[in-house]
Amino acid sequence: MVAPDTKSESYALMTAAYNEAAHIEKTIQSVLAQTVRPQRWVIVSDGSTDQTDDIVRSYAEQHDFIRFVRMSRAPGHSFRTKVIALQAGQKVLFEVPFAFIGNLDADISIGPTYFEDLIELFFRNPKLGLAGGFVCEEVHGEFKVRTSNRTHSVAHAAQLVRRECYEAIGGYQVLEYGGEDWHAQVSANMRGWQTEAFPELPIYHNRHTGAGTNLLRSSFRLGRLDYSFGSDPLFEVIKCILRLRSQPIVIGGLLRLMGFAWSSARREERPVSQEFISFLRSEQKARVANMFRRKNLSMKLHGT
Repeated sequence: MVAPDTKSESYALMTAAYNEAAHIEKTIQSVLAQTVRPQRWVIVSDGSTDQTDDIVRSYAEQHDFIRFVRMSRAPGHSFRTKVIALQAGQKVLFEVPFAFIGNLDADISIGPTYFEDLIELFFRNPKLGLAGGFVCEEVHGEFKVRTSNRTHSVAHAAQLVRRECYEAIGGYQVLEYGGEDWHAQVSANMRGWQTEAFPELPIYHNRHTGAGTNLLRSSFRLGRLDYSFGSDPLFEVIKCILRLRSQPIVIGGLLRLMGFAWSSARREERPVSQEFISFLRSEQKARVANMFRRKNLSMKLHGT
């Protein structure tokens, strides 16, 4: 393994792509336009059956810092295989020195100074271990900030991790219900690193977020994900109630709670340690307490 280049702005990227022929060229063009390009970028075709491989190969042949890796597997979407692909790709990254390592989804676009600006934020704060921007979705032909964005929740779509932090948390973990970004963030916080999403750094999601059946299935899965991480039950109830107001389909919040209850009733085995669960619940209880303090303060200020 090559030693880390901890004093520079050097970074390495990995991307898992499954049938992204419609979007990945925009992603590649975004990286080529960066004012600071990565030392290496490995793009792993996760069993793609469309033209994804041809597109990536053509760019890899033209640009030495791009590496293409092909993985074969049974067709279909899987949260586990995405991270398995990333883990396969990171082996190629460690052949070069870098100070930061990150994930870049295959269906997004970013501005030309995205990674330069992000690295500058790392330099300003030596305790910052994991960071990214705010995801924007296209609505009626115009990109708007996703309502679920929070500064305390770093989206996996285009994030960087300080190399020391990445190695301390053991990288991204393979999880049945997804949530590798959330797991990485909690793991970083447990080890004393700060994590933050910055609204001034937009991430443009080029794939339209699914609705209807996909949204309902996703909501139920997210509830099971919350349970698998040991989310506090009271926090889960409050979160799902609050999100009823922002769901495209109101029942989404209820299905998330049902997914949580389903896994709880089955007493499913959790893939995280008791230390992880205790830390996560302490964070969630603190957020609930802060929410009620702000509400009480607002009531006092308005004389109610």
